[in-house]
Amino acid sequence: MNTTTHALSTDHPLTKDQIAAAIARDIPAGSYANLGIGQPTLVADHLRADAGVILHTENGMLNMGRAAVGDEIDPDLINAGKVPVVEPAGAAYFHHADSFAMMRGGHIDICVLGAFQVSARGDLANWHTGAPNAIPAVGGAMDLATGAKEVFVMMTLLTKQGAPKLVPACTYPLTGLACVNRVYTDLATFGISRDGVEVLSVHGTTFGELESLLDVPLIDTL
Repeated sequence: MNTTTHALSTDHPLTKDQIAAAIARDIPAGSYANLGIGQPTLVADHLRADAGVILHTENGMLNMGRAAVGDEIDPDLINAGKVPVVEPAGAAYFHHADSFAMMRGGHIDICVLGAFQVSARGDLANWHTGAPNAIPAVGGAMDLATGAKEVFVMMTLLTKQGAPKLVPACTYPLTGLACVNRVYTDLATFGISRDGVEVLSVHGTTFGELESLLDVPLIDTL
């Protein structure tokens, strides 16, 4: 799939909703897309009604809508993260096993996942930090990382302690190998290709500052 990049550089770091809006703009019309649990579910709230994107959720819904509010909330109508959602015209429901068959069978064009780490070659670590008391939560991430045609990651560029999440090699247990195509963060958007890690846009920082923050060779496409 030929993904269009609409993200523009800004003079301030992006909020979670602004990152989600940037991802929503970059999902081409006609795509079947899956949004991972957590921050990626925000993307649904920023897709235009005429965007032509059909959202899939692993608990068994196709053409999922945005988050429900107020009287729209139906506790039986939820996404994979148990967030109530609306039901657009044409929505369909199916067995959990059929949903995973879609994910594993190459029927999802784009998935959006959170991450603890992404490596310079596109390896993904998003289900376990390896910490003794951490609760592993792989869910359908491995199926999506290997089954989707393209993988977008939504995350902050740095941990709360200031350590980079875009790294030369992942140190956490892996979800998938060389599967990530694009990384959307608060400070920059990156493309990962055979040529390396491309900086597609910056937010409240500069290319030089990114080079000093990350121990990863970067390609300037700004």
